[in-house]
Amino acid sequence: MQVSEYDYELPDELIAQMPADKRENSRMLVLNRKNHTIEHKHFYDIVDLLDENTLLVLNNTKVLPARLYGTKETGARIEVFLLESKGGKEWSCLIKPSKRIKPDTLIKISDELQVRAIKRLEEDGEWLVEMIYEGDLFEILHKVGNIPLPPYIERKLQTDEIKNFDMERYQTVYAKDEGSVAAPTAGLHFTKEILKKLEEKGVETAYVTLNVGLGTFRPVKCDRIEDHKMHSETFEISEETAEIINRAKANGKKLVAVGTTTVRTLETAFRQFGCIKACKSASELFIYPPYEFKVIDGLITNFHLPKSTLLMLVSALAGKDFIFEAYKEAVKDRYRFFSYGDCMFII
Repeated sequence: MQVSEYDYELPDELIAQMPADKRENSRMLVLNRKNHTIEHKHFYDIVDLLDENTLLVLNNTKVLPARLYGTKETGARIEVFLLESKGGKEWSCLIKPSKRIKPDTLIKISDELQVRAIKRLEEDGEWLVEMIYEGDLFEILHKVGNIPLPPYIERKLQTDEIKNFDMERYQTVYAKDEGSVAAPTAGLHFTKEILKKLEEKGVETAYVTLNVGLGTFRPVKCDRIEDHKMHSETFEISEETAEIINRAKANGKKLVAVGTTTVRTLETAFRQFGCIKACKSASELFIYPPYEFKVIDGLITNFHLPKSTLLMLVSALAGKDFIFEAYKEAVKDRYRFFSYGDCMFII
């Protein structure tokens, strides 16, 4: 299967630069796989579309202020993008411009934080670095770091007001466990009020944690889909969540995943253990047609980039032709795409 088969044309003006005025006011395209129908809704309609026979599973990961700006001793400006803790004070990261960096180069971020380059890692220009600081690193990052918005969201003017806005809106309202460098964006549409209304209707909810890395969003560079390898992302399923999921499935409830990261967590766990059980593990699962889903029955998800692994995942669930029909309809109807954009509900 060729990656080029998953390309589509998208006008630049449909790439959302800001979220909807209110989270729940995002538009929502509802795809019914059984009836092959497409309906135009708003996200607040999700309350009417879910009932007591549904289990909603969400990813409660929290986005780190992982983008840091600093200077070398020469005064040259350097960007450090933290990717993953490697234990102790060592992290993997991306450094721009990477050509100016050598082992032992010191980058000053602030009076509280410096970054020392240790060695260049083999894959994709990543570096292993040592974080030099005293106290709590996460507290320092919240002072000096920036929310790592995707490159298609442009922020030419980084005022404190804009930084604080993104710090709030590029997080889900239920974000809990800090560790991601990108938001599980399907969850950005939920509000505490909507979650409460769903609870009152008898809709069960459960949470998993998958720390979203750049691998989820990196472009597929090979020609054949089968040649692409996913980057590993860590996830955790608690005892409580495993129990809720297994009970719901035993009782015939439909499991609706919020976001592709939740899908990959649940489907990976099932592939590894033959069931859903409490675990801390990692996922390198690449889902593309004709994948057979073992756990999920429905999906709430945003609109994804052309040729992306995420577009392939939703095509595996709803069928490539149906997904591309829906995307064509969304472009025609001026839906807003990608992280801060509108969403789909595949049932």
